[in-house]
Amino acid sequence: MSKDYKNTINLPNTPFAMKADLAKREPAMLEAWDKAQRYAQIQQRSAGRAHAFILHDGPPYANGAIHIGHAVNKVLKDVVVKSALLAGYRSPYVPGWDCHGLPIEIAIEKKVGKVGQKVDAAEFRRLCRAYASEQIDLQRQDFKRLGVLADWEHPYRTLDFRYEADMLRALAQIHANGHVLRGFKPVHWCFDCGSALAEAEIEYQDKQSLAIDVAYDAVDAQALATCFGASIGADDIVAVPIWTTTPWTLPASFAVTLGPELDYVLAEGPARGGRRVLLVLAQSLAQAALARYGVTELHVLGHAKGAQLALAAPARAAGERDHSLLRHPFYARSVPLILGDHVSAEDGTGAVHTAPGHGAEDFAVGQQYGIVAATAANELNPVGGNGVYLPGTPLFEGQFIWKANDAIVELLAQRGVLLAQARLNHSYPHCWRHKTPVAFRTTPQWFIGMQAAGLRAAALATIRDDVDWYPAWGEERIAGMVAGRPDWCISRQRTWGVPIALFVDKVSQQPHPRSAELMREVATRVEQAGVDAWYALDPAELLGAEAERYEKVTDILDVWFDSGVTHHCVLDQRPELARRPGDRVMYLEGSDQHRGWFQSSLLTGAALHGRAPYDVVLTHGFTVDAQGRKMSKSLGNVIAPQKVVDTLGADVLRLWVASTDYRNEIAVSDEILRRVSDSYRRIRNTARFLLGNLDGFDPARHLLPVADCLLLDQWAVQQAHDVQAAVVAAYAQHDFPEVVARVQNFCTNEMGALYLDMTKDRLYTMPTDSHGRRSAQSAMYRIVEALVRWIAPVLSFTAEEIWPLIPGERGESVLFEQWYDGLAATQGTPERRQWWADLLAIRSAAARLLEGMRTSGTLGASLQAELSLHADAAVRARYAEVADELRFFFITSRLDWAVAAAPAGGELVRLDGGSVTVTARASEAAKCIRCWHYRDDVGTHAEHPELCGRCVDNVDGGGETRRWF
Repeated sequence: MSKDYKNTINLPNTPFAMKADLAKREPAMLEAWDKAQRYAQIQQRSAGRAHAFILHDGPPYANGAIHIGHAVNKVLKDVVVKSALLAGYRSPYVPGWDCHGLPIEIAIEKKVGKVGQKVDAAEFRRLCRAYASEQIDLQRQDFKRLGVLADWEHPYRTLDFRYEADMLRALAQIHANGHVLRGFKPVHWCFDCGSALAEAEIEYQDKQSLAIDVAYDAVDAQALATCFGASIGADDIVAVPIWTTTPWTLPASFAVTLGPELDYVLAEGPARGGRRVLLVLAQSLAQAALARYGVTELHVLGHAKGAQLALAAPARAAGERDHSLLRHPFYARSVPLILGDHVSAEDGTGAVHTAPGHGAEDFAVGQQYGIVAATAANELNPVGGNGVYLPGTPLFEGQFIWKANDAIVELLAQRGVLLAQARLNHSYPHCWRHKTPVAFRTTPQWFIGMQAAGLRAAALATIRDDVDWYPAWGEERIAGMVAGRPDWCISRQRTWGVPIALFVDKVSQQPHPRSAELMREVATRVEQAGVDAWYALDPAELLGAEAERYEKVTDILDVWFDSGVTHHCVLDQRPELARRPGDRVMYLEGSDQHRGWFQSSLLTGAALHGRAPYDVVLTHGFTVDAQGRKMSKSLGNVIAPQKVVDTLGADVLRLWVASTDYRNEIAVSDEILRRVSDSYRRIRNTARFLLGNLDGFDPARHLLPVADCLLLDQWAVQQAHDVQAAVVAAYAQHDFPEVVARVQNFCTNEMGALYLDMTKDRLYTMPTDSHGRRSAQSAMYRIVEALVRWIAPVLSFTAEEIWPLIPGERGESVLFEQWYDGLAATQGTPERRQWWADLLAIRSAAARLLEGMRTSGTLGASLQAELSLHADAAVRARYAEVADELRFFFITSRLDWAVAAAPAGGELVRLDGGSVTVTARASEAAKCIRCWHYRDDVGTHAEHPELCGRCVDNVDGGGETRRWF
């Protein structure tokens, strides 16, 4: 009867479960962290560190449940913060929320109606404030469930009275620095919002528009024809065709603009009412334009440059014959031909109908020619904030502009000046909230000027000189946007927001000369009572006798200003976030924020302090499904983060985020998450093996110096050392996919496929306190100490689960620590690396050979094999010292170096300076029931007839001696 040797085997033992059960385990861990005030503990322990790495949170909007994009953003931020802690920085993280603006107004309007209907403005603002606070509480719980460590109990909220007051203090300083302007300028206007929009609130979508060609007849046809050297009949018409996709702007048309350097032709057009019509067209566009008008042949009467046809300047010499006046197509209005560099010959006719009230370039050229100054506001912009033509607008009063398009086209056709019409699909600006088309409207607004006080130059300089951009193309992208952007319109005509607390002269509309000082006084009141303090304020309280001359501005600030001054309202106000010499500040958001938060923060930072408020900017892409499609309920491809954490666990979601190349679109699907779960299990199983085999190990008593460990264990520590160097460098470069790849490869290859298998025999069969076993445990202890730190920023729950199970005294959290410094590199010289690489190459060849024998049925487990290595003397000499223990490295029962030539059928390995051929055969020896090796001495020991001599020594003797493997 066989003897039971079970009690002589050192089997792994650990409470670290194979089944993660994250969805159930994580909430209990969160509760424990909350109870321990883990964030505060970490801040206290790291307070004395020399430098800080401050990730400043870009505030999500306080409206609705978080989606998968929110999860990506917050997890990336958490990985940055935790990796900075492990790198030795102080790394506070204060979350924030953006609380003002239209989406919340709309939510409240759905409940109580618009301001002035059932509620007054003060009550409406109170309801908005309450709603935003509720949304914050809901989002906060979801963010915490992701394992994001932050000062959740003390976030910043743009609705807090102190924050609103500090916004006004920032605006006061920006005004004092000369950047705030009052202007009558064209701005993007959303009729659904009823307000101006900033550039960051515009997105471009496809729209079908009515594209029309309209003839503007010359007032003096012969005079214009003469510019081309042509003579015409007395009854001939000379006209300048324009092409536009916005017929609704024609009531505001006050000029036609030509390109000064473009070549124009006078060409035969389609007759009108029996009269000959000659058209002025850009030469390169003439053929295509005439084709639209039904003219098949190009007949040119003359050529001229644009500069010869139009007014070069507003002033004209007395008595000069006016060839440059045209007739408006349906109003009794003469409009001039003028020049503009924005006119191109890419499409259309080479002539641009110019409505200064409805376009930025039109406005600029209209100012240059004095048209803006000479035109009444309601004529320059005859469209109200609701999209309806103003009272008094001839022919179209009270019509909504989009609906008026058809009426205008019909009128043009009746008057005989409609040359062509067609439907055109093109990219058009839309409101990012309502997804509806917007229009340019010239209205009185408040701006932060890009040129007046050198803001554009300062912003471009700090982009180039002061900021590290990840990915690097972010620098060029934001620089291009800043270089070409117009003045920033910061005023909105809404209710829920922070007022532009200025007093303006009732006559001149200019701000009070003490505006900065007065705004700071208003800020003091707002800090006590919120923005209602401004609306309730009697101007006489601050202005005294001057009050009668001034009125309060009722516009509110653009919400991009709200979030754009978080650096002033948060970083500059909270002591734990104060920047000291050597500290670094990072902003991390989606790539759309180059035109949003990154840019608004850049501009306010440059306006306040002359530089960007950040040192590092990292951008990530947007989430899509496995086919690259946007998430959409209609497509059924939405992945809710709440569902993921409730089924797979937050650590699986975090691993997906970190393993994906965030610089591009980030794909997610159930199948992708399933594969990530498999990757997670490999990492978890590696940690479990290490922990299980550290049972009974006390580093205070048993930890061996690396140099005293067996050679294989030194190699394993060297591998961990190399991985740690790569991991730490990747974290420093925010290359999280590289971190995950390195850790996964280490767990799968160096550990799972090699070291853990090789050491099982030693760990299980050698005496508990033997040198060989303690050597393996010493290596595994060091490896798990390093591994738990590598994964802590990503697999935060799993790392904290592992941490207290590692033997030895330690603090409550792995995040109290820094990168592990116990990985001595004793096998890192080029010679040693080559020695190991060659040995591993031989082992790979042996594995291929044995796998073939297993497939053919010649062999069972690799321990049944006896290997022969046929090599020349130089190769044998390299490994002579370790030859007696090589069988443990190859996990076979026997291994011999053969002098004879290799028989056919072996696996050849070519090495640098030699070659090895591996052959194998199935052992004919008996199998040891304890170690499962096939050895000739099994059955030669009377007391233990089923054991090999090595096991007899390990059970009854002093134990075997290992030096190498």
